[in-house]
Amino acid sequence: MNKVDYLRISLIDRCNFRCQYCMPEGAELDYILRQQLLTAEELLTLIREVFIPVGFTRFRLTGGEPLLHPQVVEIVRAIASLPQTQDLAMTTNAFLLANKAQNLYDAGLRRINISLDSLDPEVFDRIVGSRGRSRWQQVWDGIQAAHRVGFDPLKLNVVVIPGVNDCEVLDLAALTLTRYWHVRFIEFMPIGNSQLFGDRGWVASAELRQRIRDAYGLVESQVRGNGPADVFQIPGAKGTLGFISQMSECFCDRCNRMRLSADGWLRPCLLNEMGQIDLKSALRAGVPTDEIRDRVTQLLTLKSDINYKQRESGTSAGTYARTMSQIGG
Repeated sequence: MNKVDYLRISLIDRCNFRCQYCMPEGAELDYILRQQLLTAEELLTLIREVFIPVGFTRFRLTGGEPLLHPQVVEIVRAIASLPQTQDLAMTTNAFLLANKAQNLYDAGLRRINISLDSLDPEVFDRIVGSRGRSRWQQVWDGIQAAHRVGFDPLKLNVVVIPGVNDCEVLDLAALTLTRYWHVRFIEFMPIGNSQLFGDRGWVASAELRQRIRDAYGLVESQVRGNGPADVFQIPGAKGTLGFISQMSECFCDRCNRMRLSADGWLRPCLLNEMGQIDLKSALRAGVPTDEIRDRVTQLLTLKSDINYKQRESGTSAGTYARTMSQIGG
């Protein structure tokens, strides 16, 4: 496996959207009480005294929606200022980004991923659960603000859903023709929501690549990211197209990440709930950080077995205890 040096950090489990694939309509979600969330100080202690010493140098802030965290700018500034930080990124729905983009950039954030599942406001609002209030324009304004501020790369994440937004794949791909934007098509993952779209709620990346190839042509890109995306480019385009194929094309051998939930659980594999360790409780119980570090080191040695040998088992109970929004993606 690749060296595991990339930590996805969920700052908060709450979100101002209810995207179908992340928070299914009607699902009863038990939000984490504020006192059970990692505080900013606890998070930074774990990063400085546990994660960096065992080799983590790349960090991504997620949610829920990370921009809902009241200290998000301060957290960005603190992580960006650490000399060991080689990369700091954020995944957001951009609804609150227009007014925060400059502050985040000034604090040291340079890379940002924005969820944009449709260019059609009606389809977009249906996916995100707008509840009668259109969200598309404010998200688009956030994307434009990020572009003006200078985030590079600026990535747009698209979860492709059959019969909902798969007809827009060519239009979304065309965003890369004249802009230095990177559009990433993501296969829907049935985690905590396996009944949402029936037997097959995802479109295979190979099918999407063929559609784009037939319309525009498609070549492998020289640009490579930090994650599992296979990167291509329309000939002559300024931006790139990434395909994250966790359902149709296993990429466990390229996995370089772990995930830290907003309440302090460290998860070695997105598809598998086994092997998680509770760092917050250990920290609050006064366990020395060198001992917590040893526990994380041990989990790192077990990650390859969890990724490969136990990938298909997923959970011990047969169903996931947490939805995608609660895990941090």
